[in-house]
Amino acid sequence: MAFFGRSKSSTGLDIGSGFIKLVQVDHSGDRPEVTRVAIRPLLPDAIVEGEVMDPSLVARTVKELVDDSGIRPDGLVASIGGHDVIIKKITMERMAEDDARQVLPFEAERHVPFDPQSVELDFQILDPEGDGAKMDVLLVAAKRDLVQDKLALLSDAGLQPRVVDVDAFALHNAFEHNHPEVRDGVTALVNVGHEMTNVNILVAGIPILTRDIPFGSRRIREDLQRERGLTAEEAEEAVQGRARLSDLDAFVDRGVEDVAMGIERAAAFLMTEDSGESLGRVFLSGGGARIPGLAEALGRRLGIETRVANPFERVPVRPGAAEPLNLDEAAPMLQLPLGLALRSP
Repeated sequence: MAFFGRSKSSTGLDIGSGFIKLVQVDHSGDRPEVTRVAIRPLLPDAIVEGEVMDPSLVARTVKELVDDSGIRPDGLVASIGGHDVIIKKITMERMAEDDARQVLPFEAERHVPFDPQSVELDFQILDPEGDGAKMDVLLVAAKRDLVQDKLALLSDAGLQPRVVDVDAFALHNAFEHNHPEVRDGVTALVNVGHEMTNVNILVAGIPILTRDIPFGSRRIREDLQRERGLTAEEAEEAVQGRARLSDLDAFVDRGVEDVAMGIERAAAFLMTEDSGESLGRVFLSGGGARIPGLAEALGRRLGIETRVANPFERVPVRPGAAEPLNLDEAAPMLQLPLGLALRSP
């Protein structure tokens, strides 16, 4: 597994449970520029709660999207995430990076609830210039089957990634590029997907803790169909904000409660484990962030500044790169693939 790489052009591929997204970034100029954006929906239940139920269908959809987009994904960056990925800050005896790599498997046995023989490990020393007896290390562990399954799916689609990243790190990469204020204080990056919401807590810009919450835009759609008798198409129009629904706020508030509790629990755990500084701001991304009133409802519930992040706030997009998409509407969905593609030379 690798978290960093070098290429003149990089393509981020995000395989979500609702949509597959591609973002290509050119790194040859003074600053990264988006040169192509492409999105394709997946058939329902092809991926359920992060598990690929129909690998051949997903691989075929990925291949069709790549072929139709005209992208040559030589610098492809993919990612993994979910419950089978552990990110944790640990403390170790200070030592050189090469020595730490040798010791890491033994340290991981104390911190990772997986069979040590079944995981891929990586790490980053957070204070490499420190001179104390101890050093803080960001430990990452992923079940080997998860990595191998992703590589096999991409191979079936005719693709070979240059880098396999972690969802939380890719989101952090895009957020930090566009919103450098996340380097100060405690920030929650909340990616609201089709079925799951990922909460990534940053302290001084460093991802310290991640949590997955079983809530996504799909739940609100299904609640609207079940309780209001809407068709799937009508529920989709309401959730996307293209059709006005007088009591949509009630459904949003109910979903927001689960997300807010997940954020509060993560922040409370952090306060007991770290500096004790409280959560200062929340940034939203993902397709669910587009649900009308969701950001406002979450902000009221938490009593904290909450807003939808713009992945292209400081990243220029070449004219025509997103056609025929409405980029303003699709932008919240593209935070993760942009973060992958921003792996710069």
